[in-house]
Amino acid sequence: MDYRQMYEEWLAADTFDEATKAELEAIKDDEKEIEDRFYRDLEFGTAGLRGVIGAGTNRMNIYTVRKATQGLANYIIKVKGEEKGVAIAFDSRRMSPEFADEAALCLAANGIKAYVFESLRPTPELSYAVRRLGCIAGINITASHNPPEYNGYKVYWEDGAQITPPHDSGIMDEVKKVTDYSTVKTMSLDEAKAQGLYVTIGADVDDPYIEELKKLVVHQDAIDAVGGELKIVYSPLHGTGNIPVRRVLKELGFANVYVVPEQELPDGEFPTVSYPNPESEEAFELGLALGKKVNADLILATDPDADRLGVYVKDSKTGEYHSLTGNMSGCLIGDYIIGQKKETQGSLPEDGAFIKSIVSTNMADAIAEHYGIELIEVLTGFKFIGGKILEFEKTGKGTYLFGMEESYGCLTGTYARDKDAVVASMALCEAAAYYKTKNMTLWDAMIAMYEKYGYYKDHVESITLKGIEGLSKIQEIMDTLRGETLKEIGGYQVLRVRDYQKDTITDMETGAVTPTGLPASNVLYYELNDAAWFCVRPSGTEPKVKFYIGVKGESMEDAESRYERLGKAVLDKINKML
Repeated sequence: MDYRQMYEEWLAADTFDEATKAELEAIKDDEKEIEDRFYRDLEFGTAGLRGVIGAGTNRMNIYTVRKATQGLANYIIKVKGEEKGVAIAFDSRRMSPEFADEAALCLAANGIKAYVFESLRPTPELSYAVRRLGCIAGINITASHNPPEYNGYKVYWEDGAQITPPHDSGIMDEVKKVTDYSTVKTMSLDEAKAQGLYVTIGADVDDPYIEELKKLVVHQDAIDAVGGELKIVYSPLHGTGNIPVRRVLKELGFANVYVVPEQELPDGEFPTVSYPNPESEEAFELGLALGKKVNADLILATDPDADRLGVYVKDSKTGEYHSLTGNMSGCLIGDYIIGQKKETQGSLPEDGAFIKSIVSTNMADAIAEHYGIELIEVLTGFKFIGGKILEFEKTGKGTYLFGMEESYGCLTGTYARDKDAVVASMALCEAAAYYKTKNMTLWDAMIAMYEKYGYYKDHVESITLKGIEGLSKIQEIMDTLRGETLKEIGGYQVLRVRDYQKDTITDMETGAVTPTGLPASNVLYYELNDAAWFCVRPSGTEPKVKFYIGVKGESMEDAESRYERLGKAVLDKINKML
């Protein structure tokens, strides 16, 4: 059935409500829009669903949410996990509460109990809830930091991490089998509650979650000493972080937390930003203004589902606020946590591990080497870090010390299996308190790390290529790169090329080929001399191809110069393909 036939079916079928049909009727003369909405089913991938809200098979709406949930329910029943139930959370986006209820009622109609949060909650708390409640799976309705028109549907498995093999492919297969929307089960909310299949959760999960975070504090003594002096500005960017971040900081003793008033309350339109992403300078405009007004030591912002943390820290010598990338803040927290555990405990576990994604900074490698612990690389996506934690638990080999990825996410404990901006905010404020007792700021600590490990400069560039043509062009870029032998770029020599789709690492000097040891993924990684590298991969959640670039310099200026040279060479190469 082509896109036009599918469009006509949605207009005619009794399955779809009048509001949906009216929305579709309004675009009857826009062939391009009809094609975009119906040329495919919104893909249920390893990260679940993510797309623009609206009517159509390629949109986020109650029907595509129900369809995905029916597939998930079928898989849960297939593996005999229906007695355990499913935890469901949602963020502040448009339609998030409605999509959460639609998912819950589909599960209920399939005889699977749904534990639904009473109001919006962070992604990491959903991960925690799955484990605490002993659920077989979890669903989080969120599109993370995407623009307001988007929403999404993330699926977690019983270990608390987003789905990985074999469950990801098993669930995807079941979702694909659901081709007739009229066969998807649902029931009324009153009936689901009466049968005990819709259970509301809240403080019974909130309170133990916050307690788990507080257990991870290494230096309460430092917070007690200077927590009342530190000035912290915080913005939840209209999302889910407001209550949990403020609560944990207050309970630990940070008395001066100033919340950006314009961005405090949940709002799916994200009216103060065009893009609610703590990686963006724009997201910090209001926070920086408040920070300068109150003379803040650090300025924090969490994304709408509170799994990513953006940071600005004050340089006390110049009064300037410096932004920290995800690589910088991740290494700053990781070095603090690991270093202080070693100092307070006398030693680290012999099988201690620092886990990072393949596109994260090589400074993490230097930190691991300094502390004599193992550095483990995993594919992009925090679920693979969660998978390593599960492996450690199952085998009894390996002790998780810290995990991070460059996309502004990290985790300091094992209570959850996804990145957590609430614990990252807490850890960074604790680190600020500790360094303050040493007459240092967080910026001083960052410079000390550069002096100790080397001046690493890492960044990600991206090119957006939307629609059918965009998908084709992204694949063409990957195919072209795979088809050529790259020996030099930007003044650097290519030492090894990792092709994660083919599971090969090719030594460019000897020609020797060894396996990557990681699952297949459409990623190319180029190891260069002098600890430099770059990596190319299509985004798993947006119509983009991403380019990750990293260098190591002798000074901040040297690192910047090296990065500009390599970055220009990489982008020039890609632009020639467009």
